[in-house]
Amino acid sequence: MSALNPLRRVRKRWRAFWSVNWIKTYYFNLKMFSFQTALKLPVFIYGDYKLTNLSGRVVIDAPIKKGMIGFGHPFEAQTRSRGIGEIVIVGTVVFKGYVHFGKDVYFQIGKNAHCEMGNFSCLGSQTTLICRERIIIGDYVRIAYETQLLDSVFHQLIDLKTNTKKPKTAPIAIGNYNWIGNRTTIMKGTITPDYMTVGSNSLCNKDYSALGNHVLIGGIPAKLLKTDITRDWEGEQHILDSLVRK
Repeated sequence: MSALNPLRRVRKRWRAFWSVNWIKTYYFNLKMFSFQTALKLPVFIYGDYKLTNLSGRVVIDAPIKKGMIGFGHPFEAQTRSRGIGEIVIVGTVVFKGYVHFGKDVYFQIGKNAHCEMGNFSCLGSQTTLICRERIIIGDYVRIAYETQLLDSVFHQLIDLKTNTKKPKTAPIAIGNYNWIGNRTTIMKGTITPDYMTVGSNSLCNKDYSALGNHVLIGGIPAKLLKTDITRDWEGEQHILDSLVRK
């Protein structure tokens, strides 16, 4: 059995190597960073992500490590991709550390928009993030698959009583250690405190800061469901540490 362990490790590393789209990985890094930074390959592109527009700016506000940011990173149970992942960066993106995007994520940062993603934050497979003004995601934020983060309603609304135009955009701020359940929609103006859990299939559309930390919300629209509850972040620390070692 012990003789097989080295062979398994070699196979695992071989599969990991070939899961990276090296052509798009080198293109992304050389396009978005200085030559010295690009050579360190801080961003890996896995699979068939479409690089639609990279005319914006990417900043890594953390020590540079190889593969610390992964688009299409295979960290979830899903092993297949639909091949619909797409990256549009026209504004500014700031990565505060290790960040992972699942398969088939649509990531769009519009002109003059600003998006920050904290250390060990992640977007699950088939998640959509569209930033037209400002989206801030804290450290250790886990956003499950098929979730939407939209800081704009995209089309102009008019109050017919006052004949005034409603704001199309408003910033989103997700606190540290948030766990967002799958198929949740996070709309403009959403603000969450630290250690918040959001139930699956919820709609978040306001400032929830007054609820305090360690709460569970859910529903359409989301409301307080339970206090004094949180994900076992300390118990999962070894999983996060293993990602760093990779």
